[in-house]
Amino acid sequence: MTPDEIGEAADALFTAERLNRQTGLLSQRYPGMTMDDAYAVQAALVERKISSGRHRIGWKIGLTSRAMQDALNIDTPDSGVLLDDMLFASGAIVPQGRFIQPRIEAEIAFVMKTPLAGADCSEQDVIDATDYVAPSLEILDTRILRADPDTGKTRIITDTISDNAANAGVVLGDHKHAIGSVDLRWTGAIVSRNGTVEETGLGAGVLNDPVTSVTWLARRMAQYGQRIEAGDIVLSGSFIRPIEATPMSAIEADFGNFGSVSVRFE
Repeated sequence: MTPDEIGEAADALFTAERLNRQTGLLSQRYPGMTMDDAYAVQAALVERKISSGRHRIGWKIGLTSRAMQDALNIDTPDSGVLLDDMLFASGAIVPQGRFIQPRIEAEIAFVMKTPLAGADCSEQDVIDATDYVAPSLEILDTRILRADPDTGKTRIITDTISDNAANAGVVLGDHKHAIGSVDLRWTGAIVSRNGTVEETGLGAGVLNDPVTSVTWLARRMAQYGQRIEAGDIVLSGSFIRPIEATPMSAIEADFGNFGSVSVRFE
């Protein structure tokens, strides 16, 4: 993609979010779009948000489960940027109309105490850089149509990456744990909507270990001259399928001894 096309795509996404109205598939508008192009669009979109007064608070990692990778015919995760207006406390009420088509995923969040960077970043480096881990929910949304109404063509990975990896919000639980005090592979959640269990899963669903996921992010960021900063929240990836957050939905993730986290949609 040319610089003008990257800017045009970022403008379309920025406007779609501002107007709460989805735009068409970028993969159809720019059929030659590569993953590098998509990350360039994402960066341009985030820059527009930062210029409007927001600031970065962390990162999210997506498409970490084998099922989601198979669904999109890829073999790698993706990533997006967390901004300050995306952060919700556990128990928060999301007003109607805040998002377009919100969905929920359960994740283990890492909060960092020291910067993390480098193409040779190791899992031990991630452990050493982590302040604590906590239960969390990610709110997904899409500023791009899930499917083109005329052709039936669905979104592909370049659409998702461009759209900030479908990131819209993070609900951070109150429970904080030293990373060495829990086995993250066996840390999981029972996720309910309005009292009905919708999904269950374990941390091992995230690249076999959520620490591996954060390691992947640090290495990927090195390709773009970026790093994870002290204080950043890192969502390590979902171990459940997305749950539709329809109006009047109360979502709760029970992580057992690890804690719980909830959010309600008006």
